[in-house]
Amino acid sequence: MSTKGCVFALIAALLSLALPSRAAELVVGQVAPLSGVLASTGQQMVLGAKIYFEHINGKGGIHGAKIRHIVLDDGYKVEETIRLTRQLIDKDKAVALFGYAGTANLTELLKRNIMQDANIALVAPYTGGETLRNPFNPSIFHIRAGYADEAEHMVGQLFTTGVKHIAVYYQNDGFGKAGLAGVENALAKRGLKLAASAPYERNKLDASVAEAVKVIAESKADAVIMVSINVTTAAFVKAYRSAGGTAQLFNISVVDPAELVKLGGLSNLHGLGISQVVPFPYSPTLPVIREYRELFMKYAPKEANISYTSFEEFIGAKVLVEGLRRAGPNPTREKVLRALEGLGAHDIGGFQVNYSRDNRIGSRFVEVTVIGRDGRLLR
Repeated sequence: MSTKGCVFALIAALLSLALPSRAAELVVGQVAPLSGVLASTGQQMVLGAKIYFEHINGKGGIHGAKIRHIVLDDGYKVEETIRLTRQLIDKDKAVALFGYAGTANLTELLKRNIMQDANIALVAPYTGGETLRNPFNPSIFHIRAGYADEAEHMVGQLFTTGVKHIAVYYQNDGFGKAGLAGVENALAKRGLKLAASAPYERNKLDASVAEAVKVIAESKADAVIMVSINVTTAAFVKAYRSAGGTAQLFNISVVDPAELVKLGGLSNLHGLGISQVVPFPYSPTLPVIREYRELFMKYAPKEANISYTSFEEFIGAKVLVEGLRRAGPNPTREKVLRALEGLGAHDIGGFQVNYSRDNRIGSRFVEVTVIGRDGRLLR
């Protein structure tokens, strides 16, 4: 090589050292309930994120780096959530966390300071528990409205139609108690008290469901708001209707109507109201819904169906990708967290989230849908 060639080679080498290297991949870690009582929900959560991450990777990634989406199954068990999160942070070197489920699971993560110590962001957890929102926690970026927002909306809707005798059926943990408190507060705001409340035990289908049916049937409530998951909602509704219960029935947003009908039968489930925290995904009225449906057709398995759950996590994936993009070509956990809080009022194709240094609740959108006589969800 000539002297001139050596000089150019040396300059090129020095420049390559001076410029920041681009990450070969961006590890996004997700712990989800892929087995156990919340398995169908967990699978839809993962799918919603996966179709968007695959779309981004197909376009070349973010600043040239592909997203590696690592998904681990916690079976909806708190200690597994803790163990697997530590694995994602310490072993897999995740730059961000995504889409967990379970108020109790996340409350324990916060209690042990696992995310705070790692200075890592968690985007789009599938829970509206108030303990994760108040007091303010900088690690968690919520996409959805809280259970208190959902309860206020449902109670308000019932109150305007003259229904004031309301009972609650709830999961006996942080999730259920958050929803219960939301209903109690919404009623107190209107000078009312619960007609009855009845719990069932987490991760179980046992005598507590039958006891709950008995308690609520005896209260003669005109409406029942359920803070429960697919399996236990279907079990309660089926038993309550069989016992002659005629109250209007509502459920917090974490259930899937198709799964409910499959488990509890359409004759029992039609007419059930379900609060929702993202727009109606079955009609392409917004740009983000059209994008979701297009990518769902392209990347989702043929047997999969469009759902609120996968759509919610699709929105969450879009938020995280924007944070990763704004964090620059070689993002750290700190840079991602700061980029997310700097999003401000950010439009995602007709659905807006809003974050800042002192706000992590991206949206308070709530509306109620109803399972129709043919099993389809109606607005």
